[in-house]
Amino acid sequence: MATLSDIGVSALINILSAFAFLLAFALLRIQPVNDRVYFPKWYINGERASPRRGGNFVAKFVNLDFKTYLTFLNWMPQALKMSETQLINHAGLDSAVFLRIYTLGLKIFVPIAVVALLILIPVNVSSGTLFFLRKELVVSDIDKLSISNVPPKSLRFFVHIGLEYLFTIWICYMLYKEYDNVATMRLHFLASQRRRAEQFTVAVRNVPQIPGHSIADSLDHFFKTNHPDTYLCHQAVYNANKFASLVRKRDRLQNWLDYNQLKFERNPEKRPTKKIGFLGLWGERVDSIDFYKQQIKEFDKRMELERQKVLKDSKSILPVAFVSFKSRWGAAVCAQTQQSKNPTLWLTDWAPEPRDVYWRNLAIPFVSLTIRKLIISLSVFALVFFYMIPIAFVQSLANLEGLERVAPFLRPVIELNFIKSFLQGFLPGLALKIFLYVLPTILMIMSKIEGHIAISTLERRASAKYYYFMLVNVFLGSIVTGTAFQQLHSFLHQPPTEIPRTIGVSIPMKATFFITYIMVDGWAGIAGEILRLKPLVIFHLKNMFLVKTERDREMAMDPGSVDYPETLPSLQLYFLLGIVYAVVTPILLPFILVFFAFAYLVYRHQIINVYNPQYESGAAFWPHVHSRIIASLLISQLLLMGLLSTKEAANSTPLLVILPILTLSFHKYCKSRFEPAFRKHPLEEAMAKDLMDRTTEPDINLKAFLADAYLHPIFRSFEEEELVEIRVDKVRVDRHQSYADNAQTRDDICSPSPSHHAYHPTSPPHHSYHQPTTSPPQDIYHHGIPPQYDYNLYGYHYEAESWTSRD
Repeated sequence: MATLSDIGVSALINILSAFAFLLAFALLRIQPVNDRVYFPKWYINGERASPRRGGNFVAKFVNLDFKTYLTFLNWMPQALKMSETQLINHAGLDSAVFLRIYTLGLKIFVPIAVVALLILIPVNVSSGTLFFLRKELVVSDIDKLSISNVPPKSLRFFVHIGLEYLFTIWICYMLYKEYDNVATMRLHFLASQRRRAEQFTVAVRNVPQIPGHSIADSLDHFFKTNHPDTYLCHQAVYNANKFASLVRKRDRLQNWLDYNQLKFERNPEKRPTKKIGFLGLWGERVDSIDFYKQQIKEFDKRMELERQKVLKDSKSILPVAFVSFKSRWGAAVCAQTQQSKNPTLWLTDWAPEPRDVYWRNLAIPFVSLTIRKLIISLSVFALVFFYMIPIAFVQSLANLEGLERVAPFLRPVIELNFIKSFLQGFLPGLALKIFLYVLPTILMIMSKIEGHIAISTLERRASAKYYYFMLVNVFLGSIVTGTAFQQLHSFLHQPPTEIPRTIGVSIPMKATFFITYIMVDGWAGIAGEILRLKPLVIFHLKNMFLVKTERDREMAMDPGSVDYPETLPSLQLYFLLGIVYAVVTPILLPFILVFFAFAYLVYRHQIINVYNPQYESGAAFWPHVHSRIIASLLISQLLLMGLLSTKEAANSTPLLVILPILTLSFHKYCKSRFEPAFRKHPLEEAMAKDLMDRTTEPDINLKAFLADAYLHPIFRSFEEEELVEIRVDKVRVDRHQSYADNAQTRDDICSPSPSHHAYHPTSPPHHSYHQPTTSPPQDIYHHGIPPQYDYNLYGYHYEAESWTSRD
């Protein structure tokens, strides 16, 4: 059990680590050579020029203005200058609402911490129960500040119960206000948006295959019949996953060719070579440049065959489509109603914005989605309990004194005070953080297997899985496992009737472990986030081996985005810890307050200067945030009831029974009052925007505007004439109608829009949906890719306007 000195050692280590990270960041960010690493958002927006232009050779790499070193911490006040409205315009509503989670944490826990520390600490300390139990249980000085120190049947429990009611009322009040504010912000954000493709478009899945008719025929006939006044056109979806796989492999070969060509340019006297055996460890040694050129040539042939297969095979058209309407009102009616008497056919939902579409999953048969979700649910369940093994090991490190009693032979190894303090105060939190490192990636892969078609949905599903994992393993698992280790001796040497009492007293004792975890993850971990060490190293490696031009350097930037699948569950864990331990062990609250304040500052800086969002969901994740804070309230109330029941507080415990009922009633009210704003789009709002459009732009060509929005990325590589021909050919497949009918139907299918240049600074590179009118120059990042393969599928693209360097 970690003592106050152990916590002090951990705090010192983590504070020094955080300070070292912040100092390194403050110095690295002002160096010209690192400017694209720490300010990529402004480069993407075209609002920042490279500081390496002009000046002498040294000044291109090192900041020679020594005055800036005296103000190297000015990034902190600068991160707070931008208003919330400016932040929404700069980074989107998702980013602004994400930051509001941190301010919500501060609003909730600052008053709670003040009240709990001033009232509960004196009540707990003056009881002294653990002083008489120190021979039976492993206790620490921090435990004496908790509810465990209050004797059974004490009237002091009424203070804890009263504060539990007070804290619950305060948290519900803050949640209500925040839900109301976020819902209002979302509606205002959606109402103020300019015309966007997803406002007029619906994703349709499980389109039935009618014998003798193509998918295009079925779509056209169905929506002309059931939405005759609002239906505009549709865009079929093609299964191009194999083609995408080939291009990804070709791109890797192209990068190796670029690397070897650059290597040869720097040393013309020696041509690079490689072995063609397994991993280049053995086999015939060949010329690397000739080898990769030959490999790329073969891949070009395979890609051409695969492309023709996709274009000519009618089976490549999937029973999925993006259907566009003449008005937002028409799209809202279609997206929010059942289309067929068979509820499994013609399934409609709002289409994600084009850059948010996860094209790979559109090829998954609808019938397999339920099976996939069932398999993944079972896999997540198994993964949660598999991870109990490392969690148990971590808890054994967190309770060395308890382990000594079970295994005395380990005592000589951990006798030294400093080693003991390090092992108990710092190592447990660090070990748990390491065990959790790869988990978000695994859970994201599982979410992709489930078959969701939007990246935003994938991230929310991965976030939900990670939250359940954190709840079961990190929170409940830490309490249960830790209790089992440190109380094993007592369980074996006391009457069975005393075991519930021992467990009840021991639950608050895990606060010491969570304090160490908060300092490792929430203090040092957040400081490591702003340093961006991994992107810094990767950028300079690319700069050294791959970059030839300024455009190459721009492509080498990796701004990233807010990692919602990992960050949101971690945030919700901090809410859970704060709410649960506010009454049980309030000394934990100051550590949580430091986390919320520090993380808010860091993420605000990152959102303003670094992150480039992959998508904009309009804060669609907020209902999940609200629900999980409510779940934290319920867990705290149930744990307090269980804890008091072991304290023989028969007179006071029943007073808590009504609290979960009131909390659930509040949640139900909020769900019915605010959640529709995040799930549905009001017809009133849709009609108002349509009327405004008709007044301000009565001659808008909506079909041309929507034509290329949801065009499958494989078609980005085709010339305009070929694209028209392909679409016509696709419409004609298996048709048995007259030529006149065909001509009319072809006119109703989205035709390509006029050639245009467009650039979306907020869009990530792999989700740009505007067709270039010319081929990119050959000195771009993927050198020498033939124009017919210049496409933007799954991370490989070029945008028309972005071919020109902005520096």
